[in-house]
Amino acid sequence: MRANTRDPLKSANEGDPDVTRPSAAAAGISVGVIHRKKGTGVRAWLLIDATGQTQVEEAGKHAVMRRTGLPARDLRILDPLLSYPSTILGRERAIVINLEHIKAIITAHEVLLLNSRDPSVTPFVEEFQRRILHHHQATKAQREKQFQNRDGMKILPFEFVALEACLEAACGVLENEAKTLEQEAHPALDKLTSKISTLNLERVRQIKSRLVAITGRVQKVRDELEHLLDDDEDMAEMYLTDKLVQQLEDSSASSMNDKDDTEDQELQTDMDGRIPAEISLETGGGFARYEDHQNALGRDSHGTRTSATYSTITKQLDVEELEMLLEAYFVQIDGTLNKLSTLREYVDDTEDYINIMLDDKQNHLLQMGVMLTTATLVVSASVVVAGIFGMNIHIELFDAGMREFLWTVGGSTAGTIFLYVIAIVWCKHKRLLE
Repeated sequence: MRANTRDPLKSANEGDPDVTRPSAAAAGISVGVIHRKKGTGVRAWLLIDATGQTQVEEAGKHAVMRRTGLPARDLRILDPLLSYPSTILGRERAIVINLEHIKAIITAHEVLLLNSRDPSVTPFVEEFQRRILHHHQATKAQREKQFQNRDGMKILPFEFVALEACLEAACGVLENEAKTLEQEAHPALDKLTSKISTLNLERVRQIKSRLVAITGRVQKVRDELEHLLDDDEDMAEMYLTDKLVQQLEDSSASSMNDKDDTEDQELQTDMDGRIPAEISLETGGGFARYEDHQNALGRDSHGTRTSATYSTITKQLDVEELEMLLEAYFVQIDGTLNKLSTLREYVDDTEDYINIMLDDKQNHLLQMGVMLTTATLVVSASVVVAGIFGMNIHIELFDAGMREFLWTVGGSTAGTIFLYVIAIVWCKHKRLLE
């Protein structure tokens, strides 16, 4: 009896012409493509909620867009592979922060931090957790007391606490870099002033390059804060908590209005089904109650409109709260920019002084060249005399004694010196020499 050695999978698929068996290579390629597509745009985000709890989650671009309501172009600002300048954007449900090493998305109840594994971001995370925990405790205590300070000192919303932490971290980093650069620049410039050398010039060149780079970064942050302070609408977009509360109030008011409209329709249908006599026989009748209900509804709708108008006015007034917050860091970053501008002026003054010194040395070299050229020109007269004596011709001076020869040589040398002095005096008179 022969044993059955056929493959069960092969036997199952032999009778089915629709079953296709891809090759191993094709299967490997398709699996690789699936893994690449699955991993595209997936990054690790550090989530910090309103209680200070942290959690690391890996999410793709579309998941973050659904969670925060941001478009794709705003997420590209946080892409570490793209070099976007410092940006602060206020959107309907979130605030996008790209300030130096801080790349975050702030919502009304949480913060999504992108580059949390960066060592430079770790101090910011610790400080931010401490602030959020303090803010949570203060909010909880205020909620328990149901009390608000009448002096205007109230607790900032969550998004402003997060925004303040980001601004303080970015401004602090820029200020520390500017201070460090200033401490390195002054000794290097003083050394260059005392001694002009290749090493000192290279050191000053590197400092100037760093100065230009830091100034550009500080200028961008300052321009971004100035743009926000000049536009009240952009600042109003950052009131995420107020917008969320307003949306909840509007949704509850609309549900109550829908319920009242349903009751009114039922009452109107009941009234239409009754004859006028029945209505007139009632003392104080249902019509009076219906009219009172309509008046109450009108008062409620009017109250809703008044509340909405009041909330809008209050929102416009509350922009001053955010404006004061932004102005504080605008003053800080403007002071850093002024410090860098002062350092830039010092570098420019040092460069001007070095150029003046180099020009002065160049002038001295030119004067020395003029003097040497003049001396060469004058000495050429003695060369002419020597050339005459060296000619192979007979003259009477050759027959004279040594005395006449010394007088001739001495007179030629004295004449050369006299001509040189006359030439130097004439150059100084024409201000060719000092």
